[in-house]
Amino acid sequence: MASSEEVQRATELIEQRLAEEEENQKLHGAANMKLGPGQMDLLVLEDEKRHGAQNLALQKVKQGQERVRKTSLDLRREIIDVGGIQNLIELRKKRKQKKREALTLAPQPPPEAQEITGPIDEETFLKAAVEGKMGVIEKFLADGGSADTCDQFRRTALHRASLEGHMEILQKLLDSGATVDFQDRLDCTAVHWACRGGHLEVVKLLQSRGANINVRDKLLSTPLHVAARTGRVDLVEYFLSMGVDINSKDREGDSALHDAVRLNRYRIIKMLLLHGADMMAKNMAGKTPTDLVQLWQADTRHALEHPEVEPAHSQNGLEGSAESGTETAPQ
Repeated sequence: MASSEEVQRATELIEQRLAEEEENQKLHGAANMKLGPGQMDLLVLEDEKRHGAQNLALQKVKQGQERVRKTSLDLRREIIDVGGIQNLIELRKKRKQKKREALTLAPQPPPEAQEITGPIDEETFLKAAVEGKMGVIEKFLADGGSADTCDQFRRTALHRASLEGHMEILQKLLDSGATVDFQDRLDCTAVHWACRGGHLEVVKLLQSRGANINVRDKLLSTPLHVAARTGRVDLVEYFLSMGVDINSKDREGDSALHDAVRLNRYRIIKMLLLHGADMMAKNMAGKTPTDLVQLWQADTRHALEHPEVEPAHSQNGLEGSAESGTETAPQ
């Protein structure tokens, strides 16, 4: 009886958090998280499990904005010191004039496609899969290159194109014999990478060509785990419609529901519950999703009582038992 009451309280809190999240999204919008295949090692894979996808692109933009702001401030100070406020006014006038001139300039026609001559090396082929350059892909394959060509991390063009969502390139690679369930050194397949990119159509294409949507990576995470961690609601819904094991556990005994609760993926939590996810399933640390939801309340109470204390790095009080090692490229 007590456990059912706990589940009920947890469910009510989830509904409350979901409503708050949807309101915040209306006000602020949502950032798109994506991590490149060349940036992922075992440590990053574990960090994805703990904290979700890292928005590296957004971080770079913020860093760039900060550099521009500092440079602009230093320049203004220098102008004022050297020539007074009049120079600053003149500088603003010049900037406005340049903007007006830029708006009146005729748009440049797109560069004509150049015919590809000479052999394509493996690095260029793999880069083309990221950049969506079909001509390079076709030339490499026509010259006898393998569709399963991979880098030092065993990441193929199929992995890379799946992350970026390049459907035509994926079809070309598969038609040319690419291994649909080729696993990289983290045992991730193209389906895992498509989930990180948030590309439902890619997952459907790969599955139509025989991809296993229950395949596991080195953390024993299924694509459902990855989709839940990275907040891909449409992918989670699709996997559930395909009848995947909703309570499948990874190396630490976490289900997709554990991950969704840990990372505050409220819409995904609700979806998993509607499809029968087990709120009382214990992971290796003995924690259930219900336990983790209850920790939201404890964390909120602690933050209100101790506003000066920095929050811990672990979320919802779950430490886990991840290995501390990292995978690096072979020399």
